[in-house]
Amino acid sequence: MTETEKGAPTRRAPQVRVVTASSCAAAVPTQPVVTRTTATVAEPGSRRSWASVGAVALGAFVVVMTETMPVGLLPQIAEGLHISLGLAGLMVLVPGFSAAVSAPLFFLGSGRFNRRPVIIVLGLTVLVSNTVVAVAPNFALVLIARMLLGATIGAFWTVVSPVGPKLVGPAGGTRAITIIAAGISGGTVVGLPAGQLLGDLVGWRLSFAAAAAATLLVVVAQMILLPSIPPQEGTHVRDLVRTVKRRAVQFGMAAGAVAFIGQFAAWTYITPFLMDYTHLSSGAVTLLFVIYGCGGILGSLVAGSLFKRGVIGSFVGSATVVAVLLIGLASAGTLAWLAVLLLALWGLVWGIVNPATLVWLLDAAPKDQEAVSAVNVTNLQIALALGSALGAILVSSTTLQAVFLTAGFTILASAVLAGIAGRFVTLRRRQ
Repeated sequence: MTETEKGAPTRRAPQVRVVTASSCAAAVPTQPVVTRTTATVAEPGSRRSWASVGAVALGAFVVVMTETMPVGLLPQIAEGLHISLGLAGLMVLVPGFSAAVSAPLFFLGSGRFNRRPVIIVLGLTVLVSNTVVAVAPNFALVLIARMLLGATIGAFWTVVSPVGPKLVGPAGGTRAITIIAAGISGGTVVGLPAGQLLGDLVGWRLSFAAAAAATLLVVVAQMILLPSIPPQEGTHVRDLVRTVKRRAVQFGMAAGAVAFIGQFAAWTYITPFLMDYTHLSSGAVTLLFVIYGCGGILGSLVAGSLFKRGVIGSFVGSATVVAVLLIGLASAGTLAWLAVLLLALWGLVWGIVNPATLVWLLDAAPKDQEAVSAVNVTNLQIALALGSALGAILVSSTTLQAVFLTAGFTILASAVLAGIAGRFVTLRRRQ
């Protein structure tokens, strides 16, 4: 599917079906990226090649889990390091900025490297980050470790995006991408509740130690299963420039960024909101996080059908619903049963907003999938960081209720912006 500005001729592109469910914005393309070098050691379509796809999916799982885990641990980390809750929120903010910088740099400079050692080294950096956080004597060292993680995140999504089709061949490329996306969804579901649960059982330091151990197992599996993955052709700055000059890309980036700012202003402080404002127990909060994550997966499954009716329209509708849910939480979040219902629906509908942001950009630049993926990583990671910063400012100066009200109206603004975009840009309907 291709994008055209209204009145411009359309061009057909290969149609594919995508299922994605990430919280932080992973840039996974909806169609195989065609390159001149696609050979791997494992025969495409063999059991070994599919096992290697599973190893990449495990890597995605660990990366997303590590990124989201601190959200469930912020109160414990703040207490353990004798810092404010707002300052502890920098653990979510800092990785976003470093990921935003690393994504385009890897897009420009990683083309000459074999993907197998790159993926393994990125896994090792996640291992180092988790280990340092587990033993860090002060918050400054924790932030350095999270900065390293952020650089890894940006590089990981840029490098991993085209790997699935290379491992199994073009015929199985879409399925391979779906499996990797399942790893993203799993990390989203597990990360936050795992942090909350392990934090209650063994404390926040041992929680990161456990994440480091899980990362080590994944790296070992990748060393065993991943074949040699030759690099693609080098990429250039002009590819990025050409991509961001597209009007549909510009609108999609703006609407997605505003939505992510609102989402992560609220999501970063969901644990203290549920415990201090709604007065739920730690165990109940952990269960709610699982429900939220499962709702996100379900939402992403529904999203594919909605996108056939129009990606921009799906974004407008789902973003509006998320805004209403957040405003509802701020207004009536003291009622436990209502907070539970609204949180579950939040996860479900955000599972539509999140992939809609990615699909919008991919449909707007069908011939520059890698470039637009790198742009998407940078855009959404900056938005994630700004959202966390906004939440930190509000939670330090106002109330948790004000955080969620602001987040709701911010996401509503993204829906309005997308509605305006629909008047100037047309994306061909998916079949």
